[in-house]
Amino acid sequence: MSVAVRVIPCLDVAAGRVVKGVNFQNLRDAGDPVELARSYYEQGADELTFLDVTATVDNRSTTYDVVRATAEQVFIPLTVGGGVRSTEDVSRLLASGADKVGVNSAAIARPALVAEIADRFGAQVLVLSLDVKRSAATASGFVVTTHGGRTETELDALEWAATAIELGAGELLVNSIDADGTKEGFDTELIALMRGISSVPVIASGGAGAVTDFVPAIEAGADAVLAASVFHSGEMTIGDVKEELVKAGLEVRS
Repeated sequence: MSVAVRVIPCLDVAAGRVVKGVNFQNLRDAGDPVELARSYYEQGADELTFLDVTATVDNRSTTYDVVRATAEQVFIPLTVGGGVRSTEDVSRLLASGADKVGVNSAAIARPALVAEIADRFGAQVLVLSLDVKRSAATASGFVVTTHGGRTETELDALEWAATAIELGAGELLVNSIDADGTKEGFDTELIALMRGISSVPVIASGGAGAVTDFVPAIEAGADAVLAASVFHSGEMTIGDVKEELVKAGLEVRS
């Protein structure tokens, strides 16, 4: 039995507003997160991802009141990331209405955090968020970054993903910084490499510019596709993407 492809809008939030940039730079206002969340829910989004993109940089926690207000408007799985440093942070987010929690920088700084979250709440709650750049310095050609893409590590992206899965990560959110906001299509090479090492679902993120961009991401090995600016701008709807996936013979949730 095949599993339906998930279409996931992403709300990158800073100072209580949805923002969007290119390659994680030059962020601009894209609207109210609660209003956008409600709109995407009504369009038929399968899940919603909420990333507080400046929480780690500002050394603060995710904005819980915005998470709570968003959760009250949508009745689909809500993943929240940004500034998660402890199991207590996870507990507060789940209490605020999140269904899953994304971790990135804090897990790289202290990998044991992945196991602690998985042990306490279950692997299904834990999404490893990977902000990945191309780099000749690693064996795979891809390196992991932290702090919203601002800080490049020495970690090979594939090796780190495999380690995190062993520690208990239940899903991989793979965001290509090189493709982010460019609208030139997903990095299918990166997706295929991640699929090759992953025993958990892979969410492809970064680069969607047309409805025709989503099918290649799934064919490369993604279980779900995530996009932001093309939905925020109204260039396409969730329904448009699902229609294109169905045309390609892929199963989607109605």
